Amino acid sequence: MPKQFDLIVFDWDGTLVDSTHAIVESILGAAEDAGLPLPTEAAARGIIGLELHAAIATLFEGISEEQVRFVAERYRYHFLVRDHAIPMFEGVAEAIEELAEEGFMLSVATGKTRRGLDRAMTTTELHPHFLASRCADECFSKPHPQMLHEIMDELGVMPERTLMIGDTSYDLQMASNAGVSSLAVSYGAQPLENLLEHTPLAHFDRFTKLHQWLIINA
Repeated sequence: MPKQFDLIVFDWDGTLVDSTHAIVESILGAAEDAGLPLPTEAAARGIIGLELHAAIATLFEGISEEQVRFVAERYRYHFLVRDHAIPMFEGVAEAIEELAEEGFMLSVATGKTRRGLDRAMTTTELHPHFLASRCADECFSKPHPQMLHEIMDELGVMPERTLMIGDTSYDLQMASNAGVSSLAVSYGAQPLENLLEHTPLAHFDRFTKLHQWLIINA
């Protein structure tokens, strides 16, 4: 069966790796260090996927730029303490290897920094399978389409042959803004109802189900 897509772009946190809890705990720790009111877990989950400074400014509306920088610094400290223990979702390593062997071009578009993504790719040993990636310190924050535009340009793939997969509304909005199809996963940061507003082709509550869909339909 001919492939529907040539390029599959994955979000990282909450899509390939089970990092949502670590991110939320790091946000709460940073807020406490800064003497800010602690956000609810739902509110903290809601800004996952944005560039860090934009996420902090959104979550703690009205704080100064100096406070944003301080919270970001403390967030990085708390996250690094947890970073080494963050696992991939079940089946991710095998799926990424199989998709690469099937001839798909694989890429990552993430709210992480370049340093953070490189560290995570090294830890998971997934780096060899991804042909391109873009991070939040290299492009406009999601849902701006720059990450996808640059990945498609680098790999020479048209929007209609590109598929974006993510766990947040920012991922799916970015796909829509870039004219790219999307798939939603509901096992990450945001609830399914948030994701369905952006009309993904399909949605999945486990990574293994996503893998099956890609092999059959992508």
